Amino acid sequence: MRGAIPRLSLALLAAESGARLCAIIHYLVRGQLGWFGLTVACLVPGYAAQLLSILWFRADGHPPGCWLLVLHLLQLGLWKRPKLPKPWWACHHGDSCRFWDVLRAAAETGGGAGEVLAQLGDVCVLRLLEALLQTLPHLLLQAYVVVAVDPAGFIPGVSAGLSLLSLAWALVSYSHFTCLLKPGHLSPPAAVILCLLLWRTGMLGTRVLALVLFARLYSFWVFAVVGVHWLLMSFWLVAQQTDIVAQPCRWRLFNCLLGAVYIFCYINVRPGPSRTRVAIFYTVSSWNILYSTWI
Repeated sequence: MRGAIPRLSLALLAAESGARLCAIIHYLVRGQLGWFGLTVACLVPGYAAQLLSILWFRADGHPPGCWLLVLHLLQLGLWKRPKLPKPWWACHHGDSCRFWDVLRAAAETGGGAGEVLAQLGDVCVLRLLEALLQTLPHLLLQAYVVVAVDPAGFIPGVSAGLSLLSLAWALVSYSHFTCLLKPGHLSPPAAVILCLLLWRTGMLGTRVLALVLFARLYSFWVFAVVGVHWLLMSFWLVAQQTDIVAQPCRWRLFNCLLGAVYIFCYINVRPGPSRTRVAIFYTVSSWNILYSTWI
């Protein structure tokens, strides 16, 4: 899969951004200022990933110039982004990298060199963060518009579909990268990647649809359901004693944020076999879908 991961990531990122822009213009032209404002507001959390990218530039000893700041303000930092400082991947990086650098390095080395792996990991981490903070809220909003407000809306439907696919692919590419980090593990074949993509897409799609249908029937009561689920997942993470973050305050914040992510999908944050944790996650989280279906 020579450079296939960054190529597809780049294509989906461009398609998703274009569809989001079309949705914004669509609401503005039709005078739906409420949905226009909410769609624009979904862009704001994405600046967390852009800020992290700038911080990585500074940690690398390369203060970002004016043009790089402009790129990050336009949320184009993933197209030109820095290396991830140690000790996350414990790899030796070159200078700042971007999607194009990953593609070029993969073409020159066949996608197996350590530097290519490090660059791919940088992009996967930032893209996953941006997808969870920006793509996921946009997906929920556009899905609600299609289901509850404008079932015949073509542009919101396309935007929701591309956001779902892009979010699923961000999770798959991150899983692919973590698999490559394990000693002795080779790149999974294309059939495995496709199965993972279908699984992630189906899992996210059913959860989003369940929450949207619940919100349509019971309005703000959906926040109570989501809140209970978030608390259960957060307490479960605390019970696992994850040690990714050392400081107590940041550790609590990390568990709270990841608990919110666990409303929609599972991300393994501990080394070792994860079958038991995945089984517990699906046992606890499937009640959202079952309850919404029963209603």
